[in-house]
Amino acid sequence: MKRPHRWLLIGSVTTATVGAIVLVLTTPLVSNAMLLLMERSNFIPGESSIFTFEPYAINQGSSNYWLYGKDHTYYYHFTYEDDVPYVYIPQDNRCPGFDRQDARTWCSALPGKPR
Repeated sequence: MKRPHRWLLIGSVTTATVGAIVLVLTTPLVSNAMLLLMERSNFIPGESSIFTFEPYAINQGSSNYWLYGKDHTYYYHFTYEDDVPYVYIPQDNRCPGFDRQDARTWCSALPGKPR
């Protein structure tokens, strides 16, 4: 009688372990968590999530905060402003001469939410 419960427990632990490994390998969760833990000025934009936000340009100075990032829907730019800490724009925008690493080319950027 105890054997079926044992196999159920082993199966559950195995499934949870495999699920955790897949989550770690297929999302930016770990790198975002490290970014948030190592630099207190970092944040994840309100329109994104710790599972989907991917910084693609990081400040190379003494602080390692993101300058530009993306998720499945938007590009983001950190502005250094308290009232509008970041701007974002849909990835499928129609801005002429759009460059995802130059916010000056973002013709229809939306203001991000203050932290």
